[in-house]
Amino acid sequence: MKDNDRFPDGWEGYLEAAKQSTFARRLMKESAYKDLAGALGGIHDRVIEAAKPELLGREMIWVVPTNEALVRFYKQKLAKAYQVGETAPPEVPEKMETQDVQATVELASKMTFSRSYIEDAPWAVLQRAGEEAARAVAQLETEKIIALYTGIAAGNLAGGAVQSTNDGASFAWADVVKLWATVKKENFVPKVLCINPAEAEGLLAQNQFIQSLYYAPEQVIRRGVFADIRWLDLRILVSTLVTAATKLSIDTDYAAVMLVRRDLTTEAFEDPGNLKTGLIVSERIGLGVLRSKAVAKGD
Repeated sequence: MKDNDRFPDGWEGYLEAAKQSTFARRLMKESAYKDLAGALGGIHDRVIEAAKPELLGREMIWVVPTNEALVRFYKQKLAKAYQVGETAPPEVPEKMETQDVQATVELASKMTFSRSYIEDAPWAVLQRAGEEAARAVAQLETEKIIALYTGIAAGNLAGGAVQSTNDGASFAWADVVKLWATVKKENFVPKVLCINPAEAEGLLAQNQFIQSLYYAPEQVIRRGVFADIRWLDLRILVSTLVTAATKLSIDTDYAAVMLVRRDLTTEAFEDPGNLKTGLIVSERIGLGVLRSKAVAKGD
């Protein structure tokens, strides 16, 4: 747990608070763990596994864990080289651009139950509620990452404009190459192409993509990573969270960053005054664009 402001007493304080929760006590009763720490760890593992299919946004961005609320990133200008003995070393002044990114965005989903419901409901139902909370947080995270990229002004994108491409089932190999080349011409290397299932319908009917699926692990395809185009070193990410007719070609090493101050965390809580109890799934992150020219957008 990296967020000391939320958990000032660390793991011990977290456990002490969980002991007061009816949800946590029901968890202990139903689980095979001998202590509360193991039981909470078990439900946390289930929550994380449930969230993974929706964490597709992390495939689109550089993820940096941090203990700080603010991180400054330096964007160094290109240096100049010279041949020793033939020319004088060029005097290149130090030119550094900076981008401050704050990890102040807290995403959460709260599942609240009455104490009587906790006592009567099957444990599988309560477990599913925790998993749904995790999926909701992970989906919101992906939405915010996509919004970060789509919010880049057209003139700041690779190529200086939104690229004209085909839509829906007409989206083709030539469109993929065009978006890839647009980023490449800015001296970046696109790692992912993010599209809506409407555009995937066109791509998956073409030989270049059918063949790539022969080698893709099944669990990767379920996450939305539908193709790995090896000769372009490009992955195709498919999600309904990408607006239909919008395509994003991204060099994920340079385009943007997501700070993770506190990763997905499960927290049992108790509201004795209202006879309520439940589970909160939350995370604390920060997002920032670093190199907008490492992003091409098709429309």
